[in-house]
Amino acid sequence: MNVKDFYFDLPQELIAQDPLEDRSASRLLVMDKKTGEIEHRIFRDIVSYLNPGDCLVINDTKVIPARLFGVKEDTQAKIEVLLLKRKENDIWETLVKPGKKCRPGTVLSFGDGLLTGTVVDVVEEGNRLIQFHYEGIFEEILDRLGQMPLPPYITHQLKDKNRYQTVYAKHDGSAAAPTAGLHFTNELLKEIEDMGVKIAHVTLHVGLGTFRPVKVDDILDHHMHSEFYIVEEEEAKKINDTKKNGGRVICVGTTSCRTIESAAGEDGVLKAGSGWTDIFIYPGYQFKILDCLITNFHLPESTLVMLVSALAGREHVLHAYEEAIKEKYRFFSFGDACFFTNLK
Repeated sequence: MNVKDFYFDLPQELIAQDPLEDRSASRLLVMDKKTGEIEHRIFRDIVSYLNPGDCLVINDTKVIPARLFGVKEDTQAKIEVLLLKRKENDIWETLVKPGKKCRPGTVLSFGDGLLTGTVVDVVEEGNRLIQFHYEGIFEEILDRLGQMPLPPYITHQLKDKNRYQTVYAKHDGSAAAPTAGLHFTNELLKEIEDMGVKIAHVTLHVGLGTFRPVKVDDILDHHMHSEFYIVEEEEAKKINDTKKNGGRVICVGTTSCRTIESAAGEDGVLKAGSGWTDIFIYPGYQFKILDCLITNFHLPESTLVMLVSALAGREHVLHAYEEAIKEKYRFFSFGDACFFTNLK
């Protein structure tokens, strides 16, 4: 399977640079994953497509303000650090720009010395391990000094940090938002629950691998980065009971999808627990638990377009994207949404 099979031409002006004022006012392209039939709606109309007994699976990870700007203590040269994974003893795996000048032993300073860091090692792909030093609580310092790690295709400054956060974000740990969830308001979630739809929470801390391009021709040669997930006992039971009772499991976003598919046994039963996943879902994959998917529009040739193609078929997905471009939908993190479901 060639990466070019998942290419589409996207006009630059359709990349959304700012979130809408009303989260649930974004547009919603609904596609029947079997027939390819399309309907155009507004996101809050999602309730028309949900049934009592269904289960909505949401990822309650919280994005940390993981982008730090500082200087090298010896030369005062400017440096940018992106926190990727927390290790032990205040050591983080990071992406540093410019990286070449940050050899082990280099000391970095942020916020006039409020936070300092020493490069202790260089690891896979040139990432740096940095040991941070500070007084007080790391999270509070990060909240003061850090910026939201917006994707590279968003060039506008974000006025309100919370707009790159779902309303149900709870557990700190992501370097990127699970963006399909950005369309939900607390009012919409309450309306959905009042209909008799269960809402199950899972956690997957989204890494920067989510933006990494596929650099190989044959997608089978692509290696996914691993991300940490948690599925609690009570939430696994909600999902398993839904399947048992004939309801549909509807994932909000590819991260929720990857979490439950990673934690599922071959028997289609979701197991509670935590761990690291590098699951790569592409056409030919047999879904064990997921029935339908709410997601945003993704980058051409990305692993996320491949995942959606595994569910609805490559031709249907590319047709949906063509239609969305023709109708001037807004793309990517702050853009509109699509729902791959069964319309009949």
